[in-house]
Amino acid sequence: MDPLTQQILSLRGPRNVVDPSVPWLFLSEPEYSRNGKVEPVSTIFLTNRECPFHCLMCDLWQNTLTESVASGSIPAQIDFALLRLPAAPHIKLYNSGNFFDAAAIPRHDLPAIASRVHGFETVIVENHPRLCDQRCGQFQQLCGTQLEVALGLETAHEPTLARLNKQMTLADFEIACQRLQQQQILIRSFVLLKLPWSSEQEGIEHALQSIRFAFDCGVSCCSVIPVRTGNGMLDQLRNAGQFEPPKLSSLEIVLRESLNWKRGRVFADLWDAARFADQPADTDQQMQRLLQMNLTQQPA
Repeated sequence: MDPLTQQILSLRGPRNVVDPSVPWLFLSEPEYSRNGKVEPVSTIFLTNRECPFHCLMCDLWQNTLTESVASGSIPAQIDFALLRLPAAPHIKLYNSGNFFDAAAIPRHDLPAIASRVHGFETVIVENHPRLCDQRCGQFQQLCGTQLEVALGLETAHEPTLARLNKQMTLADFEIACQRLQQQQILIRSFVLLKLPWSSEQEGIEHALQSIRFAFDCGVSCCSVIPVRTGNGMLDQLRNAGQFEPPKLSSLEIVLRESLNWKRGRVFADLWDAARFADQPADTDQQMQRLLQMNLTQQPA
């Protein structure tokens, strides 16, 4: 194991206790869809083995397992959630890692998973760019519907990307996008706002650079995620003066500017985003403006 990975793992706190027989979370939320209107999306956060890449900024490991789940567990988790969720035309199967990592999602389960989601208009999964191969197209064929793969670009600022333990280059991302497009698979991308070693203004500029790069690669939808502490490594970097979380106003600037381009959908990730408010008194207004931009895709 390389020294950076060792350091990242050594600074972690405890995992949350999760049950492999049920998803650790599921919810229904509105999203401005590829159809040009707000529609409900069922999101299921599957319980499975942790992603093997151990990125410096990641906290998704907190709701994962240390071992692979048994065959049949993932389809059962989907059944559990769908019985309790309202109807929706789109579904996200997020697994805190990579859908096409066989150690996380058993390959033998893919037909059973496809049979449960084939009635949705869009099936959205997340995956590492280096794990995008013919299996993506094969799964789309099994589903018989439109597959969309969400890729973690994180940043198009190459010096920063090289320090994230992402084990990916911008060329890897471009190749993944090409492969997915060749299989008629839609692409969305995760872009991070204000990674370590950047000022507030640099964080804004790098996020906009990254969204532009993603669109240039054929991505149709970007989600901008403010970088937060809580995974151990980022807390240490903050204590060392190398990281400070972004301001919510910076997220507004990035969303407003990128929506003005009219190149594709852009969303601000509002999960726990109130913590980034510039001032406590501004929180509600800032969050409402961001939500309005998310749902209208019009800059406020």
